[in-house]
Amino acid sequence: MKLQPDRLDVQSILGYGPGWVGLGRNGVAEKIERSVIIGSRGELMDWHCTRFEDLSEAHFEQLAEYRPEIVLFGSGTRLRFPPPAFLRSLMVQRIGLETMDTLAACRTYNILAGEGRHVLVALLIEGSN
Repeated sequence: MKLQPDRLDVQSILGYGPGWVGLGRNGVAEKIERSVIIGSRGELMDWHCTRFEDLSEAHFEQLAEYRPEIVLFGSGTRLRFPPPAFLRSLMVQRIGLETMDTLAACRTYNILAGEGRHVLVALLIEGSN
């Protein structure tokens, strides 16, 4: 699915499909085929997990280090919630987390980033390398 953000002065998610997400930053489009963390302040890093079942507390601790206002967790093609214990580091810092399927997380990220919010989206791209 192709997404069209209103603003392109922050890195934006341009599209999403099975096993990939399209990212636009600095006027360049990039196809990402692995789980990834994308932030409205230019953050872009691998999220080393290829299956929901392999997620751990450490994956969410990594997100807390960036101190965003909110984290969006794209759980793949279907909605799945991480165990509450995994979210401890976010809760301690009073960082909100919203869980949704990856397509919804992509759309929501574009909206919040376009509003100037400090948001991170952690996208689980299953079947990635």
